[in-house]
Amino acid sequence: MQQLHNELKRLIIDALNLEDIQVEDIDSDAPLFGDGLGLDSIDALELGLAVKKKYHVVIDADDTQTREHFASVANLANYIASQQA
Repeated sequence: MQQLHNELKRLIIDALNLEDIQVEDIDSDAPLFGDGLGLDSIDALELGLAVKKKYHVVIDADDTQTREHFASVANLANYIASQQA
């Protein structure tokens, strides 16, 4: 699971062009939005597309659980793992 966390952190950095941030700078349990990494709704769309492309997992923007899936790297990793199982 740690490998998936690191892959997702790299994906976030690459997909969103976060040049000032390293994989080590992102806490798996820290919020991705708001006070955490500070991502916004546009970032969420881009990240959703990147996840779909890399992991073939579709994240439905209208799903009430989507905000929870995107809450942190750990949550996103758990969701992807559950969809690939």
